[in-house]
Amino acid sequence: MQRAVAIIPARYNSTRFPGKPLALLRKKPVIQHVFEKVKNACLVDTVLVATDDERIYNTVTDFGGKAVMTSEGHRTGTDRVAEAAKGIECDIVVNIQGDEPFIKPEMIDDVVNMLTSDNRASIGTLAKKTGDIKEILSPDVVKVVMDNQGFAMYFSRAPIPWDRDEFSKFQDPAFKAGKGYPGTGSIEVYKHIGIYGYRKDTLLSLSSMQENALEKLEKLEQLRALASGIKIKVKETDYDTFGIDTVEDLKNAEDFLNRNG
Repeated sequence: MQRAVAIIPARYNSTRFPGKPLALLRKKPVIQHVFEKVKNACLVDTVLVATDDERIYNTVTDFGGKAVMTSEGHRTGTDRVAEAAKGIECDIVVNIQGDEPFIKPEMIDDVVNMLTSDNRASIGTLAKKTGDIKEILSPDVVKVVMDNQGFAMYFSRAPIPWDRDEFSKFQDPAFKAGKGYPGTGSIEVYKHIGIYGYRKDTLLSLSSMQENALEKLEKLEQLRALASGIKIKVKETDYDTFGIDTVEDLKNAEDFLNRNG
């Protein structure tokens, strides 16, 4: 049985929402919501928060979680996760963003299962089908195209695959507003869900690589892996989630919980 650990990277100095891991959602810090969801996954042995801020570290340990301090110099959450994983004896590392309070434990188990069941995969992640033209056109929603065996071919902030006939109305304001696309064509568009499972050696290798041109252009770390020939397995999920990137997102999350419990 391969041993899996879950690591949640969390930094305080977010550009759009400083201190968001400690922002209160239903009277609990966002990072606590994430930790408790991850803790309920069946296939991970250890859950810890990797941070560079003592306020986050102390908050996590105060609610009974496990945290580790990491360097302040990391460019990405993946690099932070890699530093934390170096000292852990494990086979698989799951990276869950610290601003995803609606993550499902089943999603974490899915990415672990992908790696334990398919030795061709070095990274596992999730995607959800969408027919929402606003999501398809939004650069904030990453899209992914897979091959016939479920491996990622490319990730992009652009609408991929491009439906040449249906998207001919691309410049029409009504189309951009979501009024001109029924989402019933033959094309299937998948939005990427930002959770990753890595084989530990793959994670450590990635963190030592330089950014490549595509990664710099799209600002997507997973393109570093694809450009290096690393295979990323993608599973379709029924679950959706959204992160807390702004104060407005926090308000929307609070409203969502008030409506849905």
